[in-house]
Amino acid sequence: MLPESTNGTGGRSGGGLAVPMAWLCAEYLADEVLRTAALVAPGSLEYRAGLQALALTVHLTEDADDADRPDGAEGPGGRRAPVRIEALLRRTAHDRPWTSWVEERLAERLAAEGEGPDLALALTAWRRLRDTWVRAADLDGPSTGDSGAATDAPAPVDEQDQVWLPAWKLGLPLAHLSLYLC
Repeated sequence: MLPESTNGTGGRSGGGLAVPMAWLCAEYLADEVLRTAALVAPGSLEYRAGLQALALTVHLTEDADDADRPDGAEGPGGRRAPVRIEALLRRTAHDRPWTSWVEERLAERLAAEGEGPDLALALTAWRRLRDTWVRAADLDGPSTGDSGAATDAPAPVDEQDQVWLPAWKLGLPLAHLSLYLC
């Protein structure tokens, strides 16, 4: 499947509509993963943040994963190999610099390909994740015990202690946990 379809018009010059197939496939995969994991209700703000974070990760990992392969292996018919769950788990892990990776990959794609329909949807998703702030439990709160001293083991998350977070900080852990459960 080509990353963009022009509904059989043979290219953009025929006046056809460019369909962002790569983005739509990434979003479909993210939706299936989140629905299978069943951690939050579909349609909720948390679900939407997780969907966009995972779709963005899938979409941007396709090319990055190919470059990371030492043998340069391609999928059947010379196409890119599908994104592997392990690669997505690494990209969405808590200790990874996800936001800088997303911004670098988007800038690279913009410079290389220009703003096609897939990239336009990816940029919109990133802007929403970055610019939308939600009130949620503080997942990065201090890891202190009852004595107030820092401990090696993190304290349980206090659901009542809520802070304003960018949506990606809510969606990324949900995406990671959903991937892990699938």
